[in-house]
Amino acid sequence: MAAGRQRRAKADTFAARCKKRWHRARVGLRKSAVDYFRGDGSDWIAFAGLLLTVPLLAAMTLFDAVWWSPASLVLPIVAGGLLLRPASLLGLYAAAATALIVESVRLGPYTEGPSRVTPGVVLVVAACGFFGLLTAQFRSRVGVPWRRGGTMLFDLRERIRVQSKLPKLPKGWHHEMALRPAGGQSFSGDFVVAARTNGGRTLEVVLTDVSGKGMDAGSRALLLSGAFGGLLGSLPPHAFLPAANGYLLRQDWEEGFATSIHLVLDLDSGDYELYSAGHPPGLQLSAGSGRWEEKAAEGPLLGVYDGAQFDPVKGSLRPGDVLMLFTDGLVETAERDIVEGIDRLTGEADRYVPGGFHGAAWHLIEAVAKDVNDDRALLLICREASASR
Repeated sequence: MAAGRQRRAKADTFAARCKKRWHRARVGLRKSAVDYFRGDGSDWIAFAGLLLTVPLLAAMTLFDAVWWSPASLVLPIVAGGLLLRPASLLGLYAAAATALIVESVRLGPYTEGPSRVTPGVVLVVAACGFFGLLTAQFRSRVGVPWRRGGTMLFDLRERIRVQSKLPKLPKGWHHEMALRPAGGQSFSGDFVVAARTNGGRTLEVVLTDVSGKGMDAGSRALLLSGAFGGLLGSLPPHAFLPAANGYLLRQDWEEGFATSIHLVLDLDSGDYELYSAGHPPGLQLSAGSGRWEEKAAEGPLLGVYDGAQFDPVKGSLRPGDVLMLFTDGLVETAERDIVEGIDRLTGEADRYVPGGFHGAAWHLIEAVAKDVNDDRALLLICREASASR
C-alpha cells in the first residue's frame, strides 16, 4: 500500500505532469504531420508557417532591399501553390499583397532608385500566384494533394512489381524475369502474372503486352494485371485467354487491345502447353542439339472480337533446356523486323549456354534492345541439367 502511494505521489509531481503533457503534445504534432503529408489532415500547419514568412520577408526587404528583393515574396507563394488548398491559398495571397503595398509605401516610388517595388515585381508575384492557384484548383478537383501524389504513384508501381513476382520453383528449375519500360519510366505496359496451380505441380505464367507504352499503358496494365491474376488458376488453362479476351472487350477502351502468351508447365515431367494471343513466339533451347526452336501458338489479339479461339502448341523441357518468352519491344523496331530481332536475340543468348542463364535476362535486354523506345520484357524458364526427368 505504502509503495503504491509513493508511486502515485511521484506520478503527480509537477515535473511528471509536464513530461506527460509534452509527450501528448509531441505525439499529437507528429500525428498531425503524418496525416498532413498523407493528404488526410488539415493544411493549417503549412498555412501558418507560410503566413509567418510573409511579414518576415517584408521586414528583411525594408531592412536591406539590395540583398532582400521585394520579389522574394514569390517564395511563399510558390510553396503555397504546392502545399495549400485553394481557400488557404487566397489568404496567403492577401497577406503577400498587403506586404507589397507596405514595401511600396516605405521604400518610395520605384523611379527614385533601385531595389524598389516596380511594376515588373508586381507582375512576377501576380503571375506566380495565378499559376499556383490553378495548380491548387486542379489538385482539388482530382482529389489528390501534391504531397500525396508521389506516394500514390510509388504505390502503383510497387503493386505492379509485386503482382509480377514469380513464385518459387522446386529444385532443378530456375526462372528469372527482366522488365524495362520505355524512356526510362517506372511504369510499363508489359507485365507478368504467375501462379503455381494443381497443388503446386503446375506453373502457369502469363506475359502480356498492353497497347501503348510507358505511362500511357501503365494504368491499363495495372487494371489488367489484377484481373488476369484473379483469373489465373481459377479457370482451366484452355479457358484463361477466352476469359481475358471477354474482360478486355467489356472495358470498351479506345485503345484496348493487348497481346498475351500463357505458359502451362508441368514441373514434374517438364511437359508444357503454350497459348498465344497475337504474341511473339516462344523460343526453346534444346540442350541436345544446342539450337533454338520457335514455339508459335495460334490465336488473335485480345480485345479485338468476341468468340476468339486459342489453340496451344505443346512441348517438353528436358534437363538443360531453356524456354524464353518476351514481348515484341525486344525483337521488333521500325528499323528491324521480328525475324532479324529473334536472330539477334538467340545469337546473344548462345553466349550464356556454356555457363548457364543465371542473371542473363537483364543483360540480354541490354545487349539486344538497350535504346529501344518501347516497353521490353523477357522471361527465362530453365530446367537444370542435373534434374532428372
